[in-house]
Amino acid sequence: MRRPSSPPRGWGRGGVWLGAVLAAALQGCAVGPDFVRPQAPEGAGYAREPLAATAADVPGPGGAAQHLVASMDIPGQWWTLFHSAALDSLVAQSLAANADLQGAQAALRAADENAAAQQGVYFPALTANFTPSRQRNAVGTIAPTLTSGAPVFNLYNAQVNVSYALDVFGGNRRAVESARAEAEAQRFLLEATYLTLTSNVVAAAIQEASLRGQIAATREIIRIEREQRDLLQRQFELGDVALGDVRAQEAILGQAEAGLPALEKQLALQRNLLTALAGRLPSEEVSQTFELADLELPTELPVSLPSRLVDQRPDIRAAQAQFHAASAEVGVAIANMLPQVTLSGLYGGTSTALAQIFSPGNVFWAASGTFSQTLFQGGTLLHRERGAVAVMDQAAAQYRSTVITAFQNVADSLRALDADALALNASVRAETASRESLEIARRRVQLGSVGTGFLLNAEQLYQQAVINTLQARANRFADTVALFQSLGGGWWNRVDVAGESLQPLQPLQAPQPPPGERP
Repeated sequence: MRRPSSPPRGWGRGGVWLGAVLAAALQGCAVGPDFVRPQAPEGAGYAREPLAATAADVPGPGGAAQHLVASMDIPGQWWTLFHSAALDSLVAQSLAANADLQGAQAALRAADENAAAQQGVYFPALTANFTPSRQRNAVGTIAPTLTSGAPVFNLYNAQVNVSYALDVFGGNRRAVESARAEAEAQRFLLEATYLTLTSNVVAAAIQEASLRGQIAATREIIRIEREQRDLLQRQFELGDVALGDVRAQEAILGQAEAGLPALEKQLALQRNLLTALAGRLPSEEVSQTFELADLELPTELPVSLPSRLVDQRPDIRAAQAQFHAASAEVGVAIANMLPQVTLSGLYGGTSTALAQIFSPGNVFWAASGTFSQTLFQGGTLLHRERGAVAVMDQAAAQYRSTVITAFQNVADSLRALDADALALNASVRAETASRESLEIARRRVQLGSVGTGFLLNAEQLYQQAVINTLQARANRFADTVALFQSLGGGWWNRVDVAGESLQPLQPLQAPQPPPGERP
């Protein structure tokens, strides 16, 4: 049996250490924590008790019954479920011209380029330089530079330098890992911007439709009140009613008219918002207008499994990538505390004649290796490593907070949809009852059996009931939008360029150590 060969003479402890370093480099180890994707919350749900399908089913816009469908997928263009050509075209215009979305796209391009640039550390650095000069030596005092002894001469120097830092402890690999994770985070921040923009456009369109409905109802109420005022004025002239009754009706009319400018102002502001979301100035107002009657309420609503929500929400995926980047930066900080090994070499030539620069005797070369270890730097590297760990802990906490907020958003949307259905049923009943009560009050006032104060109360109740019903109808549309947004908006089903650049969903891993735990 052969005995292991001994290290070459002269190596000593340094040779053994260098061999260990080279062996580590070949094995490709990397210091710092290996990122482990956090698990989805176990046993998580959106409510303590199962959520029932919403029960509203009344005539008119937003009155259809909606049903919750577990594990139903979300289309990439979910807003098309409202079946509005005007809405589809406005969303398309916004996606093409919105400055926030364009800024997020540019940020993603920058992050991708930075990640690609960081990968340059895997390769040797190669530089070349050429230095021509004209010189004169002080040959009366100092020995001449040239062998010929000429005091004045031209000198040409050309050389190539090569250097390569051995990534012994994986600091460079961790830096590349961090840059790639930052690019991934920016990719999902772009998706979050995309989702926010489309949700805001649809929500603003729904709000505009609600305001138009409220304005139309208010104008109709004003018309009815004017007719009632004119009727009382004629009755007063005939002596059938007192002047106080006429003045009371004028107060009712004035109150209804006073509410109209506020609604028109809100509508103008909503139009400005839609125009801005479409990337335009207020003077370039969008042409699309919206009415609740032009929108169709989706009746089948997706409810993603809680375990899938962490994959679907772009903000969760961005927070996960930022957590990944922070964990890689810990490895970078640790590697900076360990020995650094750099190999370098140069090859060149020097001559007073350009054509003879690489002639025999004019060529020079050198090869060297540098082994450096920081012995003392006032604790700088240690504190940077501790700071990197703290940033990683912060990213882990931010990830957990983002997950909790995501579950809260879905739970809020589901609760809102349930409440919306009940509210619409109650509002429709209240509007029907108040309308009948108002007709009765008007007939009694005309007959003189009651005073105008009774009519005033009935009209106020009816006005409020009409507004409440319109708002309840709009709320069902708006909270449906909120549900699609809270579930991630179906970005994984998009077929446009931005969607195709995203990584496909990956299955959750088996249970791993707690997030952020260092080996």
